[in-house]
Amino acid sequence: MQMQQPSVIDESALDDVFSALGHPARRAIVTRLGRGEATVMELAKPFEMSLPAVSKHLVVLERAGVITRTRVGRSRRCRLNGAVLQTAEAWLIERREFWTANLASFADFVERQEATDD
Repeated sequence: MQMQQPSVIDESALDDVFSALGHPARRAIVTRLGRGEATVMELAKPFEMSLPAVSKHLVVLERAGVITRTRVGRSRRCRLNGAVLQTAEAWLIERREFWTANLASFADFVERQEATDD
């Protein structure tokens, strides 16, 4: 099986994305935004933390490019940035393909060894 060359990905940007997703509150926000855009107040509602604390989490997600925020009247609306998440997904898929291929090769090796030992 021929392995594809990994695509060129900005490692620094990828670090920012995975770091931003490293906190459960931020992952919960991303999960919620997966259902559609929401205001900051809507995002803060399920959390037992202050609005400024939720806002800090949103800033981390925004700086990493995971979300975008726009002002609509007096409220701030948040939405996912699909392109950034697709880049992270592509990186994960490449690693999964690598490990799947290597584990399959290892399994073949073990089976051949067991066959020669019989």
